[in-house]
Amino acid sequence: MSLPALLFVAFGVSADAFAVALTEGVQLRRRVLRNAMIIAAAFALFQVGMPLIGWSIGTLFAGYITAVDHWVAFVLLGLLGAKMLWEALRRSDDEQVARSLGVRRLLVLSFATSVDALAVGISFAFLDVNVWTAVALVGVTTLVLSIAAVLIGHKVGTRFQKPAELAGGVVLIGIGTQVLLEHLGVL
Repeated sequence: MSLPALLFVAFGVSADAFAVALTEGVQLRRRVLRNAMIIAAAFALFQVGMPLIGWSIGTLFAGYITAVDHWVAFVLLGLLGAKMLWEALRRSDDEQVARSLGVRRLLVLSFATSVDALAVGISFAFLDVNVWTAVALVGVTTLVLSIAAVLIGHKVGTRFQKPAELAGGVVLIGIGTQVLLEHLGVL
């Protein structure tokens, strides 16, 4: 696989992390740069780890994993998006949200945005690709895009918190739906 192709894969795999990091940035009120680094590092770690796991197990479980990865991403992102919508809609405009970055939430988001990377890793086992170069590109791309997304989300969110949270919830549900529809062959 060529370097340009690997870069497209890295950007494609990082797109979910970017969108979710953007929605997380909307909700941050303090320690934004620190939390941006934490979110980005967690997302990048999972985006590196999942393809390595996929590559390691190769074809052994390929049929089982690719058969359900889209459902896992759909359910997790859909539930997180619905929760975000619910919280934005039930809160009055005067209320400010200062959500803390919980470990459990961060792990769920990291996992949800990296499920498709597992399938990509499985495909690496069948392609002529240096897996270390591939996962390094995915990790660096995810790290950079996620930091930028949190910072952008924070800037937008402090000015337009409720609309941005509503949009973020819709985006999460949309990403989950898109993953599901792509894997079902509808898109």
